[in-house]
Amino acid sequence: MLKKYEHSKKKLTCNGCLYFYITYKKNRPWGCKKFGFISKFLPSIEVFNTTGTECAYKIKRIN
Repeated sequence: MLKKYEHSKKKLTCNGCLYFYITYKKNRPWGCKKFGFISKFLPSIEVFNTTGTECAYKIKRIN
């Protein structure tokens, strides 16, 4: 699954997104509150591999 994402020229990451969180689970360390899942890979990679498009819900976190 990861190879499909590597061919994308523009890589969207979840860092700084309001919905991104760390689960601290060894097998599935990252999660997305908007889509409601936890994953072995970054949520942006999972969304791209599943839908073929980049995540449209990224909102910059304000500190």
